[in-house]
Amino acid sequence: MTQMPAKKNILIVDDHPMSVDGYVMLLSSIEINKNAKYHLAYNCKEAYNLLKELETNNTAIDIAFFDINMPPYDEKKIMSGTDLAVLLRKTSPASKIVILSYHEEPILVNKIFKSIKPEGFISKGDVNYRFFPEVYKKIMDNDFYFSPSIIKSQKHFIQKDFKWDEHDSKIVLLISQGIKTINLPKYIPLSLSAIEKRKANIKKQLVFGTGTDLKMLEILKTFGFI
Repeated sequence: MTQMPAKKNILIVDDHPMSVDGYVMLLSSIEINKNAKYHLAYNCKEAYNLLKELETNNTAIDIAFFDINMPPYDEKKIMSGTDLAVLLRKTSPASKIVILSYHEEPILVNKIFKSIKPEGFISKGDVNYRFFPEVYKKIMDNDFYFSPSIIKSQKHFIQKDFKWDEHDSKIVLLISQGIKTINLPKYIPLSLSAIEKRKANIKKQLVFGTGTDLKMLEILKTFGFI
């Protein structure tokens, strides 16, 4: 007997009802979402109360989609979808977060990367409904997805903000070639501790702070640096 997939809890927050309906339709067409439960909100107040209700009921959100610009909830100082995503990240670190927005300004995009560290960030101008299910599956498989306009925006910011020298470039290149960190002093005239500090700084500049070398390489490839 075929085992039914675990029921997914999916949160969608957007102030455009037609967009919400479209996301539900697309997500419902994916096999693993056949039994999914959709939690919907159309403004910051509704979303805030819904998040609190889900937390009280110990309902774990598997993946959440947030629009950025929405009517605020002044009483709780929830001014945007970004604030809601930050709240979910604090209360449910394991939940996957996808930001959907028309905003592509480098400073705003970078701020969202730093404050939320989303698994997905999609410019609504890049949305292609045919590839949406593929993007969803990629994120649920513990990968991440950033749409072309978001990559371009964040790459612009990183290039402007990055402070690399030849040693940093060589560290990244050697790791990408499969050389283990412990062996890097054989190739670079630096101590292992100095190399570790440089590698940590590279990860910090890539806005995800700590993490594996593999994740570092994936992000560098995503933004076209290697």
